[in-house]
Amino acid sequence: MASEHQMPASKQQQGSSKIAIFEQENFQGRCHELSGACHNLKEAGVDKGGVSMLGEQFVFEKGEYPRWDSWTNSRRSDSITSLRPIKVVRAPRQPLPTRQTKDSQEHKIVLYENPSFTGKKIEIIDDDVPSFHAHGYQEKVSSVRVQSGTWVGYQYPGYRGYQYLFEKGDYKDSSDFGAQHPQIQSVRRIRDMQWHQRGAYHPTN
Repeated sequence: MASEHQMPASKQQQGSSKIAIFEQENFQGRCHELSGACHNLKEAGVDKGGVSMLGEQFVFEKGEYPRWDSWTNSRRSDSITSLRPIKVVRAPRQPLPTRQTKDSQEHKIVLYENPSFTGKKIEIIDDDVPSFHAHGYQEKVSSVRVQSGTWVGYQYPGYRGYQYLFEKGDYKDSSDFGAQHPQIQSVRRIRDMQWHQRGAYHPTN
């Protein structure tokens, strides 16, 4: 269902997940630990929580996020209403469990200009693309097919703007992935061993 793609997400690992939420910046105030999906953070005791399965999405990978601008650069947004684990499938175990083998799962995504997988398209395999324009694709993105891996699409180049989570499956229309406008201009993979020590974004001021 579309609602499954339209909520913030914590990182799933080995069939389990864990996230700690603090009510104030820089890990201050009351702390709430969650180990699974929570559709209503207010019921879980988070003052700034609420009831929602929709709205702007934020992807939290393993790491620390001291302020709202370490998980998004689209606008000020320090309220999170619901959480769920991301569906990340590990690659099969290799004889030598190195960082490279744990991240060896294939990632493949195809983005289409029009709904229902029609029009011009851009196919990406095992790569992060900070700018579709640099690859010659300047069209809108109205539908997406994820054949393998888990991805995050961004409204603007350089991984900026609204975030859209893409797990394995078909998204026939931009509303299926929570976008008000069919605009995606960069995309990156979510990899099992990736770690964000101080969040995904680093403000310059």
